Amino acid sequence: MAAPSPPTIRWARSGTPVPYPAALQIMTREVDAILAGTAQELLWFLEHPPLLTRGTRSRADHLLSATRFPVYETDRGGELTYHGPGQRIVYTLLDVRRHAHGDVRAFVRLIEDCVIAALDSLGVVAHGDPQRPGVWVARAERDGGEAKIAAVGLKVRRGISLHGLSLNIAPDLTHFDSIVPCGLEGSAVTSLAALGAESRPEAVDKALHESFRARLGPLGPAPDPFAGHP
Repeated sequence: MAAPSPPTIRWARSGTPVPYPAALQIMTREVDAILAGTAQELLWFLEHPPLLTRGTRSRADHLLSATRFPVYETDRGGELTYHGPGQRIVYTLLDVRRHAHGDVRAFVRLIEDCVIAALDSLGVVAHGDPQRPGVWVARAERDGGEAKIAAVGLKVRRGISLHGLSLNIAPDLTHFDSIVPCGLEGSAVTSLAALGAESRPEAVDKALHESFRARLGPLGPAPDPFAGHP
């Protein structure tokens, strides 16, 4: 008897920037449905207006400007993070048990590997670091010789992950001056555009989609979760 096919993961994209409080409400609703067995897992591609989020390990002194952008407390792991136009946010509402046998660190590495492979298909060599969540690229002209191009921050509720990753496509990199990014003092931040790489959002989304599909299993299109949200 042939093995059963893996369940299809829903893939959705929001065409307009999603306010952070609305994204939190939608993520909670979607995870509740996944846990109840009334919905499949979800990869949600979106963009936020300019804002800062504080993870559970953030330090007050790493917030360098408290008035430039709205600041939101969040229950994800990690430090302070900037989100805004020119970034691709992917909320990975996935079953950590199915994809990483419940090992959260292995799951984080899996998400990073998906980003690294997508960047490779766009002509950018990137790498992870077991000591620091996120994705990095070599930058010989930078202090430390590297710069961060993607951040990963998660919370796991009853085996399902919330939050996810942010990939810098072509954001205003000066916006990161408001914080110590991800709590890493002296670290540089970069983007696909700053590297001179492919930075059309549709091309980046295609690369991410193909990388997720290759590593997580089949993806099926789903309606925009933000459409019709009050």
